[in-house]
Amino acid sequence: MTVTSTYAGLLALLFIALGIRVIAARRSAGIALGDGGDPALLRRQRVHANFAEYVPFAIVLMLLAEQGGAPAPIIHGMGLMLIVGRTIHAVGVSGTPERMALRVAGMALTFAALGTGALVNLTGAGLLAGALAR
Repeated sequence: MTVTSTYAGLLALLFIALGIRVIAARRSAGIALGDGGDPALLRRQRVHANFAEYVPFAIVLMLLAEQGGAPAPIIHGMGLMLIVGRTIHAVGVSGTPERMALRVAGMALTFAALGTGALVNLTGAGLLAGALAR
């Protein structure tokens, strides 16, 4: 089993939980499509969609880095940043009033995971090292 597969599985479970929150809010409000002007449903939808926008790309970067021989602690770091970041982002955005500090911290951790993945993959491909040597 790869390190990435563990985090992909955990993140998939979080994605399912976020999706269930959207479904529950839809059922509670009697809204089949869209947000129907319900601010709580809109927040839950955006948390779920934001997760879907960032996490798959981060997982791909993790997997490529792992397959390229990156040390396991780096892959674990990326995975932990994603799990913690996406969780606190969800809590921050879902709150009324919104907890901006959690939202910002969650996005910062998500971007840190993506940035780490980008740098590890560029270094592994020799591109970053070559660019820095010029």
